[in-house]
Formats: sequence, structure tokens, C-alpha cells
Amino acid sequence: MNRNERALGSAIEAIGETPLVRLARLTRGMDGAILAKLDYLNPGFSKKDRIARQIIEDAEGQGLLRPGQTVVELTSGNTGTGLAIVCGVKGYPFVAVMSRGNSAERARMMSALGAEVVLVDQMPDSKPGQVSGEDLQRVEEATQRIVAERRAFRADQFRLAGNFRAHYLHTGPEILRQSGGAIDAFCDFVGTGGSFAGCAAAFKEFNPLIRCYVVEPEGAAALAGEPVTHPGHRIQGGGYSMPELPLLRPEHIDGYVKVADEEAIAWARRLAREEGIFAGFSSGANAAAAVQLLRGSCQGKTVVVSMCDSGLKYLSTDLWT
Repeated sequence: MNRNERALGSAIEAIGETPLVRLARLTRGMDGAILAKLDYLNPGFSKKDRIARQIIEDAEGQGLLRPGQTVVELTSGNTGTGLAIVCGVKGYPFVAVMSRGNSAERARMMSALGAEVVLVDQMPDSKPGQVSGEDLQRVEEATQRIVAERRAFRADQFRLAGNFRAHYLHTGPEILRQSGGAIDAFCDFVGTGGSFAGCAAAFKEFNPLIRCYVVEPEGAAALAGEPVTHPGHRIQGGGYSMPELPLLRPEHIDGYVKVADEEAIAWARRLAREEGIFAGFSSGANAAAAVQLLRGSCQGKTVVVSMCDSGLKYLSTDLWT
């Protein structure tokens, strides 16, 4: 080996250290700034690569995952893609269990990366592209059955501390370093709650005055304590109408921001056209929420958000039509 070689040992080592970009064009004329963490530039094109690596490496370190043991997890596609990459490199068979309501690109990508993909039918009144909490419950039941049948390790992204730790140990500190600590607020569209919880903990530890906001779909703001009137929203990867998420720490939540489907789509399209950031629904929701904050309680401040996954995962949806 060339002693000057700087090549990484595997794609796993390429996870993290994504760029932080100032959205100067989207905020033109506004009083304040938005900084976007481009986590769609991870190898699996989403922020979930981080938790896939942390959950598997934590399980290895704790002796919970045996060599060659099957790994199983429910996914909307992004965690499954990350797990397919990590498990493929490390030699663990991986089964991804996903609702048919999620975009077809995600299933194809996981399959291409070596995962066995099990697709679960939606509820009779559900529509493709609109995964409800009831749809997710069906996926959970199928996941539990497969874990038992195969004596598998469950990479439970809703409960395992690795989800929180990935963002507390890495994403949050990266943002603080890249921004020089000059951030005033953080908002994040919540799925499992791991990225919000981990980053918020890191930010509050650095500066308790940094305000942290949970982003939810309009009509499905269960975490904010509102009645769920629109469970079939179009913002994939979150907003499952769960009133409680184990990883969230209420003391780190300074407020809630609601984003309508149309707003998430409009801002995702503007991110692509004006900033060259080709991201998905939840990234559009984060941008929309940050703009709401700049026009309200965070006027004149700097708000940080995540660009959660790539727009390439939504080419079969109406996001780009």
C-alpha cells in the first residue's frame, strides 16, 4: 500500500462529514439566514446512513449481533438503504420491510444493494405516496413476524439509542464546527425523532439558547397535541401521527412548526431550481419551516436544517411533475 494513499477502506467510512451550505438565494430579501446540512450526499443518499452505521456498530460492540446473523428493520426506504450498505460491506444478510405506499425507487435501490425487500400492502383506504400510521403498523407487524421466524437482529430505528447517538456524536457537532457555532435555531421534520433528538441535545449542550423546533405535516401534528385530520399527507418519511416517540426529549423541544403538503413540494422545487439542491419532500418541509421561523419568532436569526434525502428517490412521484 502506498503510504500516502488516502483512500477510504469502504463506503461505510464515507458516511458523514457532509457539507453545510448557506441558502442565500432562497432567503434573498429575508431578515435572517438558513444553513442546510446536505445529508443527501451520504453514500445511500440520505441522513439515515448515519444511523444505520451507528446501530450496527453499537450492536457489534455490545455483542448483540452475531457474525452472519440476519438484520431486519422496517423502513420507508432510507434507513433500509443505509442498512443495506452497512450490512453488505460487513457481511450480514439484511431484510427491509416497507409499505407499498413508499416510492418504488427506494425498493429498487435497496434490492440493488443486496437487501431482501418485503413489501407490505397498505390499508384499503390508503393511497400510494401517502403512508399513514395505520399503514406503518402493518409494516411493524410484518417486521416482528420476520424477526421471530429468522431469529434476526432487529435494527429498531424507533427505539435503539444508536439512532440518537449518530446525530448527537456526529451530525450536531459537525454543524457546530462548520457554522463556527453561530446558529440560533434548528428545525427538523420528524420521523423516528432521532435526528431531531441527537442534534438538539448537542446544540443545547453547546448553547442552551439555541431554539429547537419539531416540524410536522399540517393535519398530522400529533406530537404538538393536535387532532389528526390528514393522516394521508404526502411528506414521506415521517409525520406518522404518533403522539409519542421514545427518542424525543420534551425538554429539548422549544416549539412546533406545521407544513402543508403543497408548501413542502413548492420549497423542494425551489431548492432544486434556485440552490441546485435536489432533495425530497421532507427537505422541502424543513426549508418551508425555516422560512416560517425567519418570518416569525426567528426574524434576523440563523436557522439550520437538514436536507434529508435525494430527489432521485421521488422520480416516480408527483414531486417533480
